[in-house]
Amino acid sequence: VQLQASGGGLVQPGGSLRLSCTGVGFSLDDYTIGWFRQAPGKGREGVSCISEHNDRTQYAESVKGRFTISRDSAKHTVTLQMNSLKPEDTAVYYCATSAYCLPGIPDTVHSWGQGTQVTVSS
Repeated sequence: VQLQASGGGLVQPGGSLRLSCTGVGFSLDDYTIGWFRQAPGKGREGVSCISEHNDRTQYAESVKGRFTISRDSAKHTVTLQMNSLKPEDTAVYYCATSAYCLPGIPDTVHSWGQGTQVTVSS
């Protein structure tokens, strides 16, 4: 199982980015997918996840109301729409297949994808 995250870049505070998570050679429709991030000098933290069961979603408190996770049914991928970005959102963002999608976004990861850099700076 190989995943690839894309869509990162440099954006000003208050701006938006849309990240995509793609399965290399397979559909993500039947997987629980989590987004995690790691800022320089910090540990990896859960950002959001979407369950394979009923597409239930969870968000870290720090991104609630600003980030939205969803499935792109046409492309069989998972997207993370990030709005009202803040400098503290700067990190490498990773998507992963996970066993569970739970409050607090614990690490129940099966397979990690490559990360994509998000930099929020003026």
